[in-house]
Amino acid sequence: MPKQPDVFPHIKEETVDKEHYLINTLHSHHIGDDAAVVGDSIYSMDAFFEDTHFKRDWMNMSQIGRKAMLVNLSDAIAMNAQPQYALVTVSLPQDTATGEIDALTQSLERTAAEYGCEIIGGDTVAGEKLHLCITIISKSDNPLFRKGLEAGDLLAYTGILGESKRDLEKLFRHEPIAGNSRFYEPVLRREFIAEARPFLHAGMDISDGLYCDTNKLLDMNEYGFEILKSINDDIGFSGEEYEMLVGFKKEHLERLNKIAKASGTVLTVFAEVAENRERFPCKSHHFL
Repeated sequence: MPKQPDVFPHIKEETVDKEHYLINTLHSHHIGDDAAVVGDSIYSMDAFFEDTHFKRDWMNMSQIGRKAMLVNLSDAIAMNAQPQYALVTVSLPQDTATGEIDALTQSLERTAAEYGCEIIGGDTVAGEKLHLCITIISKSDNPLFRKGLEAGDLLAYTGILGESKRDLEKLFRHEPIAGNSRFYEPVLRREFIAEARPFLHAGMDISDGLYCDTNKLLDMNEYGFEILKSINDDIGFSGEEYEMLVGFKKEHLERLNKIAKASGTVLTVFAEVAENRERFPCKSHHFL
């Protein structure tokens, strides 16, 4: 088999973002958004792995099941899609009690049902740690893609960022956090995205932090930015927020503010899309 060309030439091995590198070695034109649009269906999948995305000392089985499903549903919501079906694969440690399994599956089903989604199958395997992989199959009449920004567009994010990072740091210090913390309970902006979609050029959910995900959005559109509102690192590096990052024309700001207010959503404009190569600092926020 011929050797694949370097995706990141002239970059030292230890500095490469391996997740980004792997994705860029694949060649499907469907790759690049929060989910893949194929025909009239939208497909997405995320992993939720013990000691990478969560620790069992921090969360009970019900919380683990709920967050695992929410972070997967987030990709569909981010693309203005209606989740319909889910396939769930679970790696279960041998010492998992049946009561814990019940709590996990009930939480998965209950959370999916809140968004009109049905779990229709999957797989279970024995493993040393608790891992979940969930595939969501959705539909949308008007998907929101990452590509579509124009120079002069405003960049904004929903919600109040920073709580996920702040509470993660508390957990590392063995301090308690609130049961409704965004680390446990991401808020998905389904109503806002559905109403705002006609006025949005591009968007994505914020899973890897505002800094990193803004860079991804800009890379996709081959633009840079000019900062309009100062952002500190506690906000910029706060991963797994699952709020929305969106781009739109300045003339639509007033309309979008009204939609945000009606849906109980805070909308913060922080940058303007520009014809430069400016990027934010970016680093992994996972545990390992």
